[in-house]
Amino acid sequence: MARRTASQRPGARSTRPTATGSRSGSSVGAGTVDRDRSGAQPSTDGEIAVVGPREPCPCGSGRRYKACHGGRGRPAPVLRPFVGRRDEPDLVALRELVPSATAPLQLSAAHLEAHPEHAGRRIILGTMLPQAAPALVRDDGEILIAIQTAVPGLDVSRDIAGALLAALDATPGSVIDTPAASSPLLVNQQAGGLAALPGLVDVLDPAPLEITVWDGFGWWLPSTDGAEGDAPNQEAAALLERANATVVPTVRLDGVAAAYWCHPGDRWHLRWSLPLAAPGGTDAGSPSDSDTSTDSDTDAGTDTVPVAASEEALLDALARLAAADQLTVGPGSRFVGFFRANGLVVPVWDLAAGTEASACEQPAVELLAAYRAALAERAPLDAAQRRIRAGLVGRSLTLR
Repeated sequence: MARRTASQRPGARSTRPTATGSRSGSSVGAGTVDRDRSGAQPSTDGEIAVVGPREPCPCGSGRRYKACHGGRGRPAPVLRPFVGRRDEPDLVALRELVPSATAPLQLSAAHLEAHPEHAGRRIILGTMLPQAAPALVRDDGEILIAIQTAVPGLDVSRDIAGALLAALDATPGSVIDTPAASSPLLVNQQAGGLAALPGLVDVLDPAPLEITVWDGFGWWLPSTDGAEGDAPNQEAAALLERANATVVPTVRLDGVAAAYWCHPGDRWHLRWSLPLAAPGGTDAGSPSDSDTSTDSDTDAGTDTVPVAASEEALLDALARLAAADQLTVGPGSRFVGFFRANGLVVPVWDLAAGTEASACEQPAVELLAAYRAALAERAPLDAAQRRIRAGLVGRSLTLR
């Protein structure tokens, strides 16, 4: 029995390879991995064609039709849960790439008008909480919300918003351990279905997040006036030590938005979450396709990344850069491909051994300028560029 593969054991079901974002050493990222090599582009708008139950779903999710849009009354998962947020690329990175990071949250004016009792609450968004809890409320009323959870529902944004709303009404010292707000069972019981549940765009202020990346999970511990509080007990200290051992060294670049350097094991990588326009056109929450100036869409000190009108346009731009030998982030770097995560494209580079994050800053700024020019190019791809583009799509992965 022990020597058989999982699929050969009696009663076993077929499984797919998975990996955890903060623990994976893969050069193409992490999160729950569904290796989709079809290259199909996810589609979130318009009608989905009906195909055979075992054929790939036309929406581009990489799943079989019967397990996606062809399910009997089963709502389909949301492919872009953070669409409508200006910091969508960073939210995707926090969800799939970054092991330990925090960002303070501000409630929206509409929510505070409807719930004035929530004004003044200190809320922190973190990548992961102890025991993978969705949220917890400290004894002093401070709220911690996790963007990485063990069992997500159909829409990560609505799951986070549901945990936040539950934490706002919970008593101090509580751990929010309720099922995901968008779990299929709860959605089927909800009048109005998934659309009736609030998301992050409904409960949070639209300003971009101010992200702090940590080299451990020391922020789990409460603090007073910026100083560390009482020393954790032996059990908490052991839990924190185990969690810290899983953290892959990660740094968010200062020169461009949503680019993250990491050092898993004996490898060095740069992963860059690139923005896309909202399906059906640009909405109020996303910068326009032609906007390339620095404004409130990004953190201070970073250059605005142009928003591609579609994934097709983004891949065309990458192919142009690769054909011109401009798809690089410094000496010794090598572009290895891209993956899709939460509906966005995330290019990945292998870096030369020993490359520090600071060495990627200027090359990333130069690449951003070249990417902006390539994205503005409207001429059709030539034969060499088409071959490169086909190779990029053939090596792509889709994370779910």
